[in-house]
Amino acid sequence: MPALPPDGEIRPITRWGEDVMHRRARSVTEYDDDLKALVADMAATMYAADGVGLAACQIGVDLAVFVFDCPDADSQRHQGVVCNPVLEIPEGRDRRLDDDDEGCLSFPGAFVPCARPDRARVTGQDLDGHDVVFEGTGLLARCLQHETDHTAGTVFGDRLSTRARKKLRKQMEAAAEDYPLDWPTTRTD
Repeated sequence: MPALPPDGEIRPITRWGEDVMHRRARSVTEYDDDLKALVADMAATMYAADGVGLAACQIGVDLAVFVFDCPDADSQRHQGVVCNPVLEIPEGRDRRLDDDDEGCLSFPGAFVPCARPDRARVTGQDLDGHDVVFEGTGLLARCLQHETDHTAGTVFGDRLSTRARKKLRKQMEAAAEDYPLDWPTTRTD
């Protein structure tokens, strides 16, 4: 299993509503020390926030890259980095939806059901520009779809009904005191 880069700095998580969260990210074209430092910061921030995935836009950076560390449906742990992700999901008769709860570190403390295909495959590049492929089921499938969406300027609330979005907002507002704007650089627990 490829390890995520260590020794990053924890950064505040950007919230929904910020422009960087709602536009297509720039492609990664330079596979250099700056990218490695960014990804190390993303991993540190994801772990500090107890997340399973984090896209660059979630720390305010307009770049198509995400990190993840989460289990699949068989509880097998997967972690990695994907630059310029391209998502493949089952279509037609092979498509089965999973309607589990979903949340977002950029909308902290709130979870609602969000139907997504139960399997996903993402292709892209690693930190050195080499091709990578990640695929899986369960939470891993959900994570790969969620994080790829971020690089396209889509937040999962865009996939919800108006009623579900209202429920999500109420939950976030109720939990707001636990997630100050500089979270997770400062923790309340």
